[in-house]
Amino acid sequence: MSTKIDVLGAAAAIAKGMGVTLKEMLSPTVTEYYPDEPAKFEERFRGVHVLARDVNGMEKCVACFLCAAACPANCIYIEAAENTEQVRISGGERYAKVYNIDYNRCIFCGYCVEACPTDAITHGHGFEVASYNTSTLIKRKEDLLAPMPAGARPPVVETERPAAH
Repeated sequence: MSTKIDVLGAAAAIAKGMGVTLKEMLSPTVTEYYPDEPAKFEERFRGVHVLARDVNGMEKCVACFLCAAACPANCIYIEAAENTEQVRISGGERYAKVYNIDYNRCIFCGYCVEACPTDAITHGHGFEVASYNTSTLIKRKEDLLAPMPAGARPPVVETERPAAH
């Protein structure tokens, strides 16, 4: 009796598999013309990182180092600097003076995005990062920053002046 049930179960599994195969064979073929047309990504696609700005154009990153601590590949490097009365780069006390991501090591796991308390770092939809030169795969803060929102003014950064003698 059990061999009869096993045979019927196997036949049902084969019939189910063949049904899926026939359905896929009869569906239309989808072709993407990538170089000529932009690629279509799912909403949750994890591409090149983007450092976000707020509505006023200030950087959201407050240099808390949580993204670097959460990164299993150890590919995020940050140097913090203090905001001053004259120069405000972010809304917090500090900002990321240097923010580098080494895409030679990045595994696009998303832990940095999850760890960020200010939602400063997100995954964008950029995917064309392949290169024969590994030094071009280290993206700096300037490469990662989101564009300035419309109507926002960039912060005025004063450079150090030599002391008068």
